[in-house]
Amino acid sequence: MIDNFKTLAVTHQGPLLHVQLNSPETGNALCEPMLDELLTVLGALNDRPEIRVLILSGAGADFCLGGDRQEFAESLAADRSGAALRVMGNKARRVCEALASTSTVTIARLHGRVIGAGIALAVFCDLRAGAHSCRFRLPELALGMPPAWGGVLPRLLNESGAARIRELILTGESFDAAKAAELALLHKAVPEDELDEVIARWTRPLVRRSPAALRTAKVMMNAYAGAHRLADATLFDAEMLTSVLAAAGSERLG
Repeated sequence: MIDNFKTLAVTHQGPLLHVQLNSPETGNALCEPMLDELLTVLGALNDRPEIRVLILSGAGADFCLGGDRQEFAESLAADRSGAALRVMGNKARRVCEALASTSTVTIARLHGRVIGAGIALAVFCDLRAGAHSCRFRLPELALGMPPAWGGVLPRLLNESGAARIRELILTGESFDAAKAAELALLHKAVPEDELDEVIARWTRPLVRRSPAALRTAKVMMNAYAGAHRLADATLFDAEMLTSVLAAAGSERLG
């Protein structure tokens, strides 16, 4: 697997693959180069069946402050049609789909702030552990954007329930790790110095599971979770995000 990345730090530990968002100076904002590198890593998993678990984390003080708003603004300023922004939006959706659909078990290790697209990236992981100090927020409406990054809305609704997610999106209020655990956005909320032990307790049995059984279980869970959806409206997320931002102009994002 290629590991000379610019925005990620990727390390191998036997059957474990550690992928760290590695742009702490931007709060690990999800820019297009980072999406490209995540797609490379996730795509390579198909050829690495010996990798049983992927652990996703963030460098620096925060896991992820969301999408790169400066990049959004610059993209719209350079091309008012939003063509480049649509490409970026479709890459975000492919990253999230890959996290959910890979036969490798994906675990999010969360600390600091987990905002917007950072929540999306985490919620598409199979298991999520967060430090007590985590702060979460879905600020898209306050920024003049729809909640359309990576196809996250149906995933959030399925994981936490429509009424609860409606409140968080409409109010944009910040919430802590205890609230995230109550909403099932976290499976475990612990002191930060216990995060690695929680993840180790998950990974120890996972690496002993039958690969075929794990792969089948993930396919089944994804299929049943989506069984109530007559059509995949997330296919239009990139278009909706681009249309709203193009109508509002790039100034609000800068």
